[in-house]
Amino acid sequence: MAVRRYKPTSPGIRQKVTIRTDELTKKRPEKKLTKPLPKKSARGHGRISVRHRGGRHKRLYRIIDFLRHDKIGVWAEVIALEYDPNRTSHIALLKYEDGEKRYIIAPQGLKVGDKVMSGPDAKISVGNALPLSAIPVGVGVHNIELNVGQGGKIVRSAGQEAWVMAKDAGMVHVKLPSGEIRLFDERCYATVGKVGNVEHSQRVLGKAGSARHLGRRPQVRGVAMAAGDHPHGGGEGRTGTGRPPKTPWGKLTSKPTRNKRKKSNRLIVKPRKRRK
Repeated sequence: MAVRRYKPTSPGIRQKVTIRTDELTKKRPEKKLTKPLPKKSARGHGRISVRHRGGRHKRLYRIIDFLRHDKIGVWAEVIALEYDPNRTSHIALLKYEDGEKRYIIAPQGLKVGDKVMSGPDAKISVGNALPLSAIPVGVGVHNIELNVGQGGKIVRSAGQEAWVMAKDAGMVHVKLPSGEIRLFDERCYATVGKVGNVEHSQRVLGKAGSARHLGRRPQVRGVAMAAGDHPHGGGEGRTGTGRPPKTPWGKLTSKPTRNKRKKSNRLIVKPRKRRK
């Protein structure tokens, strides 16, 4: 894939950068693998739970097979590569030997006609899902399970990849994209390869309307508000915060929110890189 830039025929298109989708082979999703996705607009019981969300375009949810445990040893052929509006990565449509169709996250390099398999006896090739115990050290993986039999939970975004670093006493050291090195049970499954659609990070929306289609509403800076609306507001002319940054409700920000007593902390061998 490659990025596409536009002639500056209008202010909204001047900075716009999109991703070419020549490799995608199907425009309409598999009907049996979709379900409605209600517009909740980040609200619960009528109250806003997450600000700056709502008004997105209508879309269907594609049912993705993050588990792949019940098809161990069964070959599947990639019959299509599709766009998914619910995630940054593209998805691949598999057709198993028994005729069943399922979606998986499309790794980089996977093509229509390729065959993939899941299970401890699968080859170390792109798109195959294996337990971490069967994946050699140094191999890149994605869609990793946090708990055995749970299904892939992390490293699922476009262009992301983790690496198997070491194995010891039934646990596997995996280096995550954040730089964190974490312990995983060797029975946890992961998919070989790097998540596709790598150029997604180069996309530029170009105009506010494109953000509104994605369900992103405007965000107003606190220093631009009145004193009664935000702790950073008020003052004559342009002013700074004049204090440590705070939320609209007066609570301090820019501090760690992770619970220090979280049980999974013991699985972190090396914390992620800290911002300078």
